[in-house]
Amino acid sequence: MISEDWVVVILGLAIIFLALFGVVVPKPSFSWDTSAILFAKVLSPDNLLVVGAQFLLVFTTALVGALLLGKPLKPLLVVFPFIFVLTIFALVLAGNSTVQEYNLEAVIFSLGIGLLISNFFKLPSWFKNALSTELYVKIGLVLLGTTVIFSEILKAGALGLIQALVVVLSVWYFAFWLCKKLKIDQEMAMMLSSAVSICGVSAAIATSGAIKGDAKKLSYVVSLVLITAIPMMIFMPYLADWMGLSQEVTGAWLGGSIDTTGAVVASGSLVGEEALKISTIVKFSQNVLLGIAAFAISIYWTYSHSKSAEHAEKPTLKIIWERFPKFVIGFIFASLLFSFVINPAQVDGVKAELKSIQGLWFALAFTSIGLETNFKELFAHNNKKPLYAFLIAQGFNIVVTLVIALLLFG
Repeated sequence: MISEDWVVVILGLAIIFLALFGVVVPKPSFSWDTSAILFAKVLSPDNLLVVGAQFLLVFTTALVGALLLGKPLKPLLVVFPFIFVLTIFALVLAGNSTVQEYNLEAVIFSLGIGLLISNFFKLPSWFKNALSTELYVKIGLVLLGTTVIFSEILKAGALGLIQALVVVLSVWYFAFWLCKKLKIDQEMAMMLSSAVSICGVSAAIATSGAIKGDAKKLSYVVSLVLITAIPMMIFMPYLADWMGLSQEVTGAWLGGSIDTTGAVVASGSLVGEEALKISTIVKFSQNVLLGIAAFAISIYWTYSHSKSAEHAEKPTLKIIWERFPKFVIGFIFASLLFSFVINPAQVDGVKAELKSIQGLWFALAFTSIGLETNFKELFAHNNKKPLYAFLIAQGFNIVVTLVIALLLFG
């Protein structure tokens, strides 16, 4: 049997190469503001055909994945279409213009819908066993590599990359140190530190994959990221105006401290064109560091857990390789391929469609997480320390990023 991580690399790269060779599934539209546009555009026959084409792609991928992993196909024939319908419903909800103004991402709706069903209805064990959350997350992460284009970051300017590097290192270390002081378990500390310092949801997902993290802890961290991004997105531009910051400094501050790309773009747009440009550069620069961070975290996690094993043996390169999450290789390969090998015109021709599929895999994963999670376990933690750690680390992030933005862009 092939390990799940290698299956993920095979499936993720297969989707990428199919797109590069012309088998491109168009990107469906989920944006709407009135019921008339909803039915005329989103629920139109043409758009539903595109959604159907995406279904065929992801369903076939899931079936091939189950075959390679030796899992039974019969439950998947029922479970996957059900998950897909719920996920599309979440994407339609997230496409509403009012929802988009508050930057409520599709994954939070996917998670919420899954949680509502799992907590109001008793799902049979065969149904839950057919959920392949990690597989969906990791395929999405391999596809995420196609959006990390090194040349775009370098052309945009070195200052953004310098700021991203300083912010990520300082905030990650502070958050991890704080979690250690508050006696938060290392698994949660890793995901929380990455989310608050690098790029929010994607970083939390990548870290969870690298350390084989608990899906419930990942859901908790993602919820914190998405909930705190909303007030930051709304109030930070007004705070910057009150402090008399230039558009350049404001953009660098927003891009370095707000954790989701959508919220950064929305917040930068409130300030002006220059702020939007700088904030996007800084956020993209942080996204570039995601693959490097996932690689470093997986090496650290493998080494530290091998060291604390029963015989406390020093991990060899063989042990590190065996435990190393291979999906990181797929992520880095996709990023290098799209950055330095594929023609930029061809990249532009497929990147929107691949990003749409990547987002769909993440949404499918969070629907699955919701369906296998107890609502009380997610939001009614007896231990509030992760919440306090996240808020304190986010406050530290805001202050440090402002200082660095003033030094570099002031």
